[in-house]
Amino acid sequence: MSETRGTDVKTAHQDLHSEQGTLRGEHPGRPRSPVIKVADLAWLEFEKPDLDRAEVFARDFGFQVAARTESELWLRGTFAGSPCMVIRRGRTSRFIGPAFRAAERADLDRLARATGSDVRDTDVPGGGKAVHLLDPSGFPVRVVHCGEPLPALPGQRPLLLNFGTDHRRTNATQRPPREPSRIQRLGHVVLETRVFGRALDWYLDTLGMIVSDFLFLDGQRERGPVMAFIRCDLGSAPADHHTLAMHLGPGTGYVHSAYQVTDLDSIAAGGEYLKERGYQRSWGIGRHIQGSQLFDYWRDTDRFMLEHFADGDLFSCDLEPGWAPMSTSGLAQWGPPATRDFLGASPSPQRVRDVIQALRGDNEMDPARLLGLLKATKS
Repeated sequence: MSETRGTDVKTAHQDLHSEQGTLRGEHPGRPRSPVIKVADLAWLEFEKPDLDRAEVFARDFGFQVAARTESELWLRGTFAGSPCMVIRRGRTSRFIGPAFRAAERADLDRLARATGSDVRDTDVPGGGKAVHLLDPSGFPVRVVHCGEPLPALPGQRPLLLNFGTDHRRTNATQRPPREPSRIQRLGHVVLETRVFGRALDWYLDTLGMIVSDFLFLDGQRERGPVMAFIRCDLGSAPADHHTLAMHLGPGTGYVHSAYQVTDLDSIAAGGEYLKERGYQRSWGIGRHIQGSQLFDYWRDTDRFMLEHFADGDLFSCDLEPGWAPMSTSGLAQWGPPATRDFLGASPSPQRVRDVIQALRGDNEMDPARLLGLLKATKS
């Protein structure tokens, strides 16, 4: 039997950051002179008609309640800082938009002057100021500087693991409790847009974000990317691989949001807890390629998709964007096949209307792009 040396083995994902870098003339993934540089994603805003039902799922998923009134529910993780999410009472269930955290209070003044906006008070627990903007996709975007940060709460401790000859745990068993995963913080949000290029440039030029990875359609790289994983530019300090991800599509809306937990056992035990209570797993457990996160996706009672994740990549500003083809097989290093629910591959009347409107409208969708996206879901 012939021997294969490990260094000679070729895999489908030889470079898990990207298969190749930027070519001459392609989008650099960097702004030239941004208005400001946001420091992080602060929280996400939703509307739902039933706050009681929303709170039950939130606690089962692993959130803590930061504040609750007749009309608002503020959710948080265990880390100190701002809340992760606000749910306001409304007629229907819908995603409103993201709020990003400004690095300094003076950034709000600079942003307001550059965009013709005002600096307003914000209703976040602990107080603060905000500038209200509208991105090219039509999402309301807040940039906030919070007042009094929420204090840290007790979190789940990572399990002590034995590795080969590295024995860190002796005379002790491993019994992770069957309880909700304890959310630590908000990690990222993923959005779909018909005006991908315009929206991408807006987030880079206005909020100073930078691209970690681009995805392009098979045979259409010369037309530019159709998805970007975008991080905050914190200079030499490491930042999440993506705080915002966007992809071109026939609709405009929320895809999913992701929340960090302690480790794989927290993901798995928390998933068992959710399954026992009748919630729907959308896809998981697995490990992504772009970002490398361990992931597990769930649907809440209003059909919004939320992700538990752990062990994500951290990049400094020095790492340039990677480029790779978009494909379903390229979503994960390991794990079960991506489901139709996760991919949004089950047609609905609303999805059909989105496609028709997109193909008739003034945007970046056309038949070639649509066929390329459909091909990517099957590759």
